[in-house]
Amino acid sequence: MKQYDQVYYRALAILLLMFTGAVLVINSLTPGKVLSESENRMLQQLPAFSLQTLGSGKFTSEFEAYIADQFMERDFWIGLKSDADQGLGKKESNGVYIGKDGYLIQKFSPPEKGDLADKMKAVQAFDQATPGLRKYMLLVPTAAAVLEDKLPPYASGGDEKVYWDKIKDSPLGDIRWIDVSPVLEANKEQPVYYKTDHHWTTQGAFLAYRELGAPMGFTPKHEADFNIHQVTSQFYGSLYSKSGFRHVQPDSIELYDPKTPGNISVDYVDEQQRADSMYVMENLTKKDKYTVFFNGNHGLIRITTGNPDGRRLLIVKDSYANSLIPFLTTHFSEIDVIDLRYYEGDVLKLTEDRQIRDLLILYNMTTFFEDPSIKSLADSVE
Repeated sequence: MKQYDQVYYRALAILLLMFTGAVLVINSLTPGKVLSESENRMLQQLPAFSLQTLGSGKFTSEFEAYIADQFMERDFWIGLKSDADQGLGKKESNGVYIGKDGYLIQKFSPPEKGDLADKMKAVQAFDQATPGLRKYMLLVPTAAAVLEDKLPPYASGGDEKVYWDKIKDSPLGDIRWIDVSPVLEANKEQPVYYKTDHHWTTQGAFLAYRELGAPMGFTPKHEADFNIHQVTSQFYGSLYSKSGFRHVQPDSIELYDPKTPGNISVDYVDEQQRADSMYVMENLTKKDKYTVFFNGNHGLIRITTGNPDGRRLLIVKDSYANSLIPFLTTHFSEIDVIDLRYYEGDVLKLTEDRQIRDLLILYNMTTFFEDPSIKSLADSVE
């Protein structure tokens, strides 16, 4: 019996070595992929070797990431692992919960110690340097906080609310806080968040737009003022890509077209390109269909509308704003939109040069906690 076991394990070891060797050979002969369509992210490329990167450990960590990213039939193995995890009843993968009614919900991660305080100091410094600006701050709760009833029993979105309250209760000076949590929670049985993506839907953005009206001094439109039409029913978003959960239904994307359209000009300043629409319809054929709004994120976008009242608005934002901005074009003559992750200019100088009188800071909670570029608001006032 012992001899049989030895033969069995020896054969198993040989098969494992043969499989590993075959994988290494195939990997070495297969051109590396740059982009993972299913995960919607850039893949690690073969790192350059040097004694310095080897000694620091950078080469080793990047090489491990390279092997993981370029592994033979990687998408197949990810899907297989996801199927096995779901079969075992696992409800979380790579920081994403699979919740009730087919919702994928990103796990809340609290900010690093002291990071939130530093960001609020930057916001406060900018506020003190701009007494002539009417300023508004809208931090959108994520699905984890609003759709807490969709989370698995052991998960909670309550921690996000704790930090949200800390920001709300901090000294905001002349910045007016805009709370859209009640309207999102009151409509949470409607599709206000995508099921496979971390963004709110166009309907969720519309509800928030209507909450902006009174504090920002404009009369918001009603749903009856728009032709609402579905432009795709095959949207698999960022959480689908990140989690590896595959047996979920795709989302739909809707656009709200005004029944009385106005003239729109969109200048992508850094790219020196101009468009006559806020929507890039050809992106609906791509993996990241959310980029139908403004072709994704850019350092500076300048929108000129047919509104004659002369109000100019600056929006400092993340991608949550992309689906809300079209609603605001009815109420402002010009809207400058900056994403601090890509913008290299001086924000204070921009407000002065453009004679801007209204500023909206719009982020979702996760990005506000994770994005270090927000601290750059203080750079322009030092």
